[in-house]
Amino acid sequence: MAKFFNEMTADGLAHHASAEVREHYREFCGWLQRQSPETIERKRAEADLTFRRVGITFAVYGDDAGTERLIPFDTIPRIIPAGEWKQLQAGLVQRVQALNMFIHDIYHDQNIIKAGIIPAEQIYKNAQYRPEMQGIKVASDIYAHIAGVDIVRAGQGEFYVLEDNLRVPSGVSYMLEDRKMMMRLFPELFARNKIAPVDHYPDLLLDNLRSVAPMGINDPTVVVMTPGMYNSAYFEHAFLAQQMGVELVEGKDLFVSDNTVFMRTTRGPKRVDVIYRRLDDDFLDPLAFRPDSSLGVPGLLSVYRAGRVTLANAIGTGVADDKSIYPFVPDMIKFYLSEAPVLNNVPTYQCRKKEDLAYTLANLPDLVVKEVHGAGGYGMLVGPASTKQQIEDFRQRLIAKPDGYIAQPTLALSACPTYVENGIAPRHIDLRPFVLSGKTISMVPGGLTRVALQEGSLVVNSSQGGGTKDTWILER
Repeated sequence: MAKFFNEMTADGLAHHASAEVREHYREFCGWLQRQSPETIERKRAEADLTFRRVGITFAVYGDDAGTERLIPFDTIPRIIPAGEWKQLQAGLVQRVQALNMFIHDIYHDQNIIKAGIIPAEQIYKNAQYRPEMQGIKVASDIYAHIAGVDIVRAGQGEFYVLEDNLRVPSGVSYMLEDRKMMMRLFPELFARNKIAPVDHYPDLLLDNLRSVAPMGINDPTVVVMTPGMYNSAYFEHAFLAQQMGVELVEGKDLFVSDNTVFMRTTRGPKRVDVIYRRLDDDFLDPLAFRPDSSLGVPGLLSVYRAGRVTLANAIGTGVADDKSIYPFVPDMIKFYLSEAPVLNNVPTYQCRKKEDLAYTLANLPDLVVKEVHGAGGYGMLVGPASTKQQIEDFRQRLIAKPDGYIAQPTLALSACPTYVENGIAPRHIDLRPFVLSGKTISMVPGGLTRVALQEGSLVVNSSQGGGTKDTWILER
């Protein structure tokens, strides 16, 4: 079995009673060893029942129509000491600041292209580039108001950014519900451990959204816009609207009149100033993008262009979270901020480059290959976990469309002890902290830890059978 960084113990292979427990896990580990298997199993069943009763499910596309699945929740937390979080936070704030500057630049002066740092075709031929945004002034020059940055740990425990999610990043509701569940099941743990709170995230998000309202609006009306109840993340849309105390709306609830967006209410039309939208660009305005979209608001883009409504995240933000742009983010940080990146990228081969393609084709069994526009763990090859036939099939796809893929080494992701059918065993994890950009850049101390529940699996996505854990940031 390959070595990897174990979050709880220093042995790197498994959870053993004799293993050396890392200092920040000692209090929890001592508590865990005093619990009977029956007690833990009873708590796990209680968590499952509660999550199902509350409706914390994930709609699964491609399975039987309407299938909803409970995202497995693990009761062993992922714990990060204060010093490590401080470094992570500094790197995340730096990265999101540079990404916002990049998006503003490509839709305005395009200095990074003129400087020869990013090839023009990487921008203009990108499926997420929106020429309609060229020259539009957005509030506070902020495009990615909510960013979910995926962090992994490998090697001797070094943190790497795996990808940037800037379009409609999801998962924050699970971060909040996982914490609520742990506090309900194990209140004694929170009395003993100094764990930074995350429950103020909805307040922070609302303050952030209000801060980027159109100029001259002192008491902005904020709404959450959802594609509807059949969307896989609908629970989260409804949850965040309820937690912020704002309306959850669909496109049919909004209309444009006099270059203003209004919401239909029982008391008549009400002006809307900030829309936290949870649907993709293509569906926002049938007059500007997909004419067959019944999810959007006709005329929304014209109001947006006039600066009379704020969309979070901005239209065209997706160009910066495309995997073909990811390799350039360290260069963006140096270019816009004149700083060295605090957090490193995973080494990446751009298959559009002849030499990178040749290397990738020669080493497919050892690499992870991803579609540049892919998401959710789909459209990728994990070489070491694939059959010869799967590798050869993927090779043909790569040869046919090399510019549609990037490749990366297969990292030995860090693992955290996790409850599985045969007891406690290490399972690979990642972390998605959520970074909010408005008048300032802010974040709660924590994030969504996703765990690959299948032994040896490196795919943590809920759509691929992954689960979640509570993430504890220690305050000392």
